[in-house]
Amino acid sequence: MSKKVLTLVSTLLLVALLASLSPAAFAASDILIGIPDDATNGGRAIKLLESVGLIEVNPDAGWTPELKDVTKYLYNIEIMPTQANTLPATLDDFGASTINGTYAIPTGLVPSKDGLAIESQAGATTEDGNPFVNVVVARSADKDNPLYASIQSAFQSDIVGQYLIAKYNEAFIPAFDYADTDKTNEELLALIDGYKADKAGKTVVKVGVCGASNDHWKAVQYVLDQAGADIYIELVEFDAYNLPNEALNSGDIDLNSFQHKAYLAKEVDSQGYEIETIFDTLMAPLTLYSKKFDSVDALKAAAGTK
Repeated sequence: MSKKVLTLVSTLLLVALLASLSPAAFAASDILIGIPDDATNGGRAIKLLESVGLIEVNPDAGWTPELKDVTKYLYNIEIMPTQANTLPATLDDFGASTINGTYAIPTGLVPSKDGLAIESQAGATTEDGNPFVNVVVARSADKDNPLYASIQSAFQSDIVGQYLIAKYNEAFIPAFDYADTDKTNEELLALIDGYKADKAGKTVVKVGVCGASNDHWKAVQYVLDQAGADIYIELVEFDAYNLPNEALNSGDIDLNSFQHKAYLAKEVDSQGYEIETIFDTLMAPLTLYSKKFDSVDALKAAAGTK
């Protein structure tokens, strides 16, 4: 047999062998999925990946499973816990990442337009309500301060509810009942975003926040002023999630508004803080984003089944 014939036969055999392999056999490595590295949001991310059929999770882990609770990888993926505030900037480095609205909004990511999957809040309930509802928190000794009742009334108002929807492009949704006002979204945004409150003669309430998305507190201030409450909300910004609860517990601030109930419960349990929820504010569902795939099905096809 000639050398050319042998080469042709070898080539045909190689093509046949490659054709028999699954797409996953070509993968140099598993597709990386970024998730927040804190226990609570990381657990939520794992539940989101479970909900879209990428993994199976031990049901005994509840709403905040850890990586050790992943019982089966259905596709060739690797879950990589990463500092939450870096996930938008590093999205190119991952096949996909689960990103909280706090960090997604400033980068222009919109869940319904850019997301592959959005965390569902349905059924995520505990004795104290949805564990992923964000809350305003006070020191236990001060929880009945009448000033805080006025702030709750202002926050859980129609104006703030409509503003949350209009301002945050689906990343935040109200955790209270509300009705649209007589203003269009555009009119309301113009009113609130351009509103300047006068601090003079008012009782200052310091509220700790994290992240860049806190403009809804302008709407709260507007409602307070319209009601003649003589309360001035002074936002105190923190650059790390482990700081506001400590500051509240020590009396450096009066309230904080940056966390959901599950995170608060963990902090109180681990740190012994004497702080507690006084009212619900909003929900910020996690969304799975990707710059490489336009759907979960496309991600699955690229990863291949285990």
